[in-house]
Amino acid sequence: MEVKLVIDRLRSLGDPKAVEGMTRFGIQSSNSFGVSVPQLRTLASEVGRDHMLAMKLWETGLHDARLLATMVDDPRKVTLEQMDKWVRDFDSWDVVDGSCGNLFDKTPFAVAKAKQWCKREEKFVKRAGFVMMAELAVHDKEAKDKVFLDFLPLIVGGASDERNFVKKAVNWALRQIGKRNMKLNKAAVSTARRIRKIDSGDAKWVAADALRELKSPQVLKRLRKTK
Repeated sequence: MEVKLVIDRLRSLGDPKAVEGMTRFGIQSSNSFGVSVPQLRTLASEVGRDHMLAMKLWETGLHDARLLATMVDDPRKVTLEQMDKWVRDFDSWDVVDGSCGNLFDKTPFAVAKAKQWCKREEKFVKRAGFVMMAELAVHDKEAKDKVFLDFLPLIVGGASDERNFVKKAVNWALRQIGKRNMKLNKAAVSTARRIRKIDSGDAKWVAADALRELKSPQVLKRLRKTK
């Protein structure tokens, strides 16, 4: 499908009221038509995998087009150069999460980029590093425990970041790792207790929120069943 036709479709699906509401959730809305995620997924299914279209959609700079690009791109064709280019363009947390959860976590570069990006200072690049860890914990069923054990010291390092979009991603990564299996649950709980000792209100929030879920009867019951 031609990029112009896709943009026309996005424009026709847009909702100005949705654009107004986006700012309440901290989403960049200045270049958005206000197309909902379910609508984007339906359109992505219609379009199918198309790497070149995804690249052209991203280059438009339109919020909805970039989210759609993460859904239609082919992870087998994604390059390191593309990932580094897109991460520099990140300007909204939902595009970060969509890029990592729809596309980047399915590439062979995901683990390396998670480790690299989480050490960067730029807000959305750093968020991307931790979101990638969380998405890998959910989606990569074949990954070995060592992948996630290696992430835990990096999570400790990011836990005291005072920026909301970063600390929430740090917390998300810790919780998802701790919900994979009992071994990782114990390691994540130990990590949360270590984070709790850091002299930082943000770190203490990350730890307390993670411990609340990771030690909950519901999570532990499920993990014991799947042991």
